[in-house]
Amino acid sequence: MANNKKATALILAASRRGPEDAVAKIQNISHKCLVVIDGMVMLERVVREIKEADDIGDIYVSIESRDLIESVPALKEMLDKEEIHYTPSAENLFLSVKSAIEHIESPWPLVISTGDNALHTSEMINHFTNEIFSNTPDAAIAMTPASVILEAYPDGKRAFHELKDGGWSSCNLYALTTANALTAAKVFEGGGQFGKQPKRILKAFGLMFMMLYKFKLASSAQLTNLLSKRWGLNIRLISMPYADAPIDVDNPGDFVRTEEILKKRRGA
Repeated sequence: MANNKKATALILAASRRGPEDAVAKIQNISHKCLVVIDGMVMLERVVREIKEADDIGDIYVSIESRDLIESVPALKEMLDKEEIHYTPSAENLFLSVKSAIEHIESPWPLVISTGDNALHTSEMINHFTNEIFSNTPDAAIAMTPASVILEAYPDGKRAFHELKDGGWSSCNLYALTTANALTAAKVFEGGGQFGKQPKRILKAFGLMFMMLYKFKLASSAQLTNLLSKRWGLNIRLISMPYADAPIDVDNPGDFVRTEEILKKRRGA
């Protein structure tokens, strides 16, 4: 895949729990991605950073209705100018991605992020897309080594995917570069949070992967190769040298921590 075109970005912003989401309840709104954090709507912040990335072209926001995007003045203006586009979400993450691909005229390569990645920056997106264009995988997942996170936040409590080559944390940043790669996205048909639900690892990735993962018998590269063979795809794990990349706003505690980090960035 030559780097002669821009990647398409898909931001998954639909709400599983709606106004009952603990983060949405902080400000009594319908979607957690619409909370104001450090003076800006979280989804707007995510969109702006992705827009600033070097290798991103068209941007699509997957959410239940266009009205939700238009409820944010800055995002409505971007919609009107066709700087971003709306695509309807579906029942789960996989079907939302599948639906978006069906609606997007030229989706490949597709970079997938989420509406609660308030700490992602254009620099992080650039690092990820540079790896995509340089190494031509069918699918890729961004992960940060535990060592990078603990160096920045030595007192932080975070659950890592503990493997033979150390701990890893997912950054909620993915890429699909061909239609065949949709096979890899199908693992999200039941949702995410694999680390919190081991049975979902078994169902999505198979018994061999589950055993190697559970007992730390394989490195990240070995597990990635196993999945590549299982799905007949070139799967790549992209290491992210950014401690903030895996931090999303999943609960009120994350909201407070993320807002503190954003304020420190502004102060710097």
